[in-house]
Amino acid sequence: MSNPNLLPNALAAIGDTPIVRLDRAVREWNGKPVLANLYAKLEFMNPGGSVKDRIGAYLIEDAEKRGELKPGGTVVEATSGNTGVGLGMAAAIKGYKTIFVLPDKMAAEKINFLRAFGAEVVLTPTSAEPTDPRSHYSVARRIAKDTPNAFLVNQYDNLANRRAHYERTGPEILGQMPEIDALVAGMGTGGTITGTGQYLKEKKPSVKVVCADPIGSIIHEVYTTGKQTKPAQPYKVEGIGEDFIPKNFELPMLDAVVQVADIDSLTMARRLLTQEGLFVGTSAGTAVVAALKWAESQGEGARGKNVLVILPDSGDRYMSKLWNDVWMEENGFLGAKSPRMPKVTLIEGAVTPYGLKL
Repeated sequence: MSNPNLLPNALAAIGDTPIVRLDRAVREWNGKPVLANLYAKLEFMNPGGSVKDRIGAYLIEDAEKRGELKPGGTVVEATSGNTGVGLGMAAAIKGYKTIFVLPDKMAAEKINFLRAFGAEVVLTPTSAEPTDPRSHYSVARRIAKDTPNAFLVNQYDNLANRRAHYERTGPEILGQMPEIDALVAGMGTGGTITGTGQYLKEKKPSVKVVCADPIGSIIHEVYTTGKQTKPAQPYKVEGIGEDFIPKNFELPMLDAVVQVADIDSLTMARRLLTQEGLFVGTSAGTAVVAALKWAESQGEGARGKNVLVILPDSGDRYMSKLWNDVWMEENGFLGAKSPRMPKVTLIEGAVTPYGLKL
């Protein structure tokens, strides 16, 4: 049957995510009206729930073409969770085994999501430096070396990561939004923002590319000064920011790197749900705040500009953190800006569901 509406598998459903206008959550910043028009690309609407679906299938297919991944092989990767889901989805369809190595700061939902795909998960200390043999980068390399017929994806230095977004995400965005004036996204492996940004700048040189960077990451310092003088510091936002500079980074291509505090990121992520109806993760909050701060820095030059913000993943991967008032309070993120979640009332005879904290 030849019907374009019937797709052969989940991988064919990746991409073509919608773009929506942001409204209530971005009308003001620091007490002043926001002059730019902010739009959001909803990457959580990919079948695996994040922008990393785009590289999961692409990197596996690229490895197959180069002969690095053979039938019956094992896919090994160091990930913050979402790339693991993208790879896990592709591996499930293609019949590969998977082993994913994550820092232990990642939300339990991400870990269990990967296990649900049948992946073996290895956790490493978040505090370990990249060169430490206990870091998730080092452990992934060791596992791949010791596992027969294994392929180490290496999303950080594998330039096919960047190429996937250059070939697909960039053209998709420009086709949807030819009026784009600026792109704002986080930077973890660097693939999304550099691949997409390179394409947009080639086709429309006036487009500005802005990196949203959590305070504690080294990206802002390296971009600003050209070198790293101190190690990365802990921060709670997941999936973006970095403690080293991967090969997929192309810092000179960026027009700005905007630092965002954890509390502003998490507060905005909650507001995006309660004011915009968008159930997103912590790094989405970082990107939106960075867009607002960048627009503010442009003064009158921001008036009427169309700013597109990448919202990388879904809030369902952060229920134990972002949407957990106990965790939020323990980390100092509850307050006037980020109020408590509404209460749950138990009628006589009702019992507290398993795992629900009241």
